[in-house]
Amino acid sequence: MREKQIERKLSITAKNMGGIAPKFISPGFDGMPDRIVLLPHGRLAFIELKAPGKKLRPLQEKRRRQLEALGFSVFVIDSIEQIGGILDEIRGT
Repeated sequence: MREKQIERKLSITAKNMGGIAPKFISPGFDGMPDRIVLLPHGRLAFIELKAPGKKLRPLQEKRRRQLEALGFSVFVIDSIEQIGGILDEIRGT
């Protein structure tokens, strides 16, 4: 399973829940998560997508900690099977 396939499934699943999962690009601020998930009722989270078994790079881990310190939810997804549960968690927060 490639990261691109996981990314596509995340976007489709978010759309099916009434939301969107646009690519998150932050020029000049490397290490930010790949996607931002926006679900109905103001539910928001950042998502870093990885190929199965791959880990966050040190800068990505730093950005994760920064975002979490600001009160945002940040998730790492490396398999299609994780998507439903994580989106349900975002929807419920």
